[in-house]
Amino acid sequence: MTAPHFEPHQLPQPANHNEGKTTAAWVTSAGVVAGAITAGVGFMVPQAAVIWVGVAIVVVALGAGAALRALGHGQPLS
Repeated sequence: MTAPHFEPHQLPQPANHNEGKTTAAWVTSAGVVAGAITAGVGFMVPQAAVIWVGVAIVVVALGAGAALRALGHGQPLS
């Protein structure tokens, strides 16, 4: 069995060099972590309101990340 041989014109374009380190990624990640910690605290001290606040923080963080990416502050699609 031999390894396949690819010509240079058959290779995909190289990946972007920012490796996902964008404003949209940082905001989304920080928001999801903050929401998960808040919800975790809500589980430790049985308070449903604190759990739902944590869930809401995660939802807002996901929306903010999507909005920032749509505004051009995220990883390019191509």
